[in-house]
Amino acid sequence: MIKLIECPRDAMQGLKEFIPTATKIDYINQLLKVGFHTIDFGSFVSPKAIPQMRDTATVLAGLNLDQSISKLLAIVANERGARDACQFDEITYLGYPFSISETFQLRNTNATIEESLRRTEKIQELATKHNKKLVVYVSMGFGNPYGDEWNVEIVQKWVDTLADMGIKILSLSDTIGAADKETITYLFSNLIPPYPDVEFGAHFHTKPNEWEEKVVAAYENGCQRFDGALKGFGGCPMAKDDLTGNMPMENLIYYFNKKQGIDLGLDSEAFSKSMDAAVNVFPVAV
Repeated sequence: MIKLIECPRDAMQGLKEFIPTATKIDYINQLLKVGFHTIDFGSFVSPKAIPQMRDTATVLAGLNLDQSISKLLAIVANERGARDACQFDEITYLGYPFSISETFQLRNTNATIEESLRRTEKIQELATKHNKKLVVYVSMGFGNPYGDEWNVEIVQKWVDTLADMGIKILSLSDTIGAADKETITYLFSNLIPPYPDVEFGAHFHTKPNEWEEKVVAAYENGCQRFDGALKGFGGCPMAKDDLTGNMPMENLIYYFNKKQGIDLGLDSEAFSKSMDAAVNVFPVAV
């Protein structure tokens, strides 16, 4: 079963101009009508670090979940954020960015990898206690630009460590668009088989002409969970590259629906309206 995770949070978070809360609510409510498996809708992080997300709790209060099959995911960067998110029954998933690049982990969450590992343990405990599921994003999973050592053995080491902690959803995150089909093929073909009880996902950032080879490589090697954002808006504000946006959700839908013949169960009219709405929410198209 293909799971599509639409990420308006990732699309919005790097924008300097604050998107009005009412606009966020209207947009996410429209996305909730489409039938995505999960909506990555907001984050409980420091408003100084990510000012755009300072209204996440207010946005959540305005969402209409009664007629939606979509689950909600919120990003957290530490135990405090996890505690805040756990107060809301509407949230099913907590997402934590665990970088295997020391430099990026410090830059993204102000913690070393070892400190981040301890945070993961605490967040996992909170998630379990409050009946949430933890999604760990293995960021810089396909390489990094900071000069830190990276190879597939390092990725394997951290996947082993996280899986042994009981993490059941691991999403490899191509934070800077560095992944190529060979690396994707090698990683997923080697990581997925040993862990039949772990769900592996792909959070790709990509240049417009490179998206399909990444999706094909991941899917053909066992990945069935894919993150994206309508029209490829956004990207990580801590690793900014104007050419490297999120994986366009419409491209994922096209590939699985048209090229693979998979019925994704999405409402086509609601999706079309969401595409129109995205243009009015975001200042420029990728």
